Amino acid sequence: MEIHNQDKVINDCASVILVPEKAIEEPGYILTLTKNNDTSAKHEFHAMAQMAYFQYQDGELEIIDIEGDVQVVTVDRNEIMNEGLLLYRDVQGGFHACVHQGINKKKLLETAYRFCTRWIRLDI
Repeated sequence: MEIHNQDKVINDCASVILVPEKAIEEPGYILTLTKNNDTSAKHEFHAMAQMAYFQYQDGELEIIDIEGDVQVVTVDRNEIMNEGLLLYRDVQGGFHACVHQGINKKKLLETAYRFCTRWIRLDI
């Protein structure tokens, strides 16, 4: 799985959560993509969203500002987001957060966390 942003390519992604700005009002726009499409994937996404939200609240999350479209390319998908939040985990386990400038970071992180929490609770 690869992430493209302007001239930068990140090609070692294991899991990605895309939260476009419009997902603040309509969470159905959130996309989750992973190399490991097994039953534990939703738990990984929940952990990623929770970690990002709590680290942000504690002032520990490094958020990289991005500009332009973000494109996530997998074997069978090509997703593009022009404004929003990108959370991803690389194959070494590193966790990264990127947000387009001028967008409410806290709201996007809350939206991702709520979406993933509801997804987990539906199966309990």
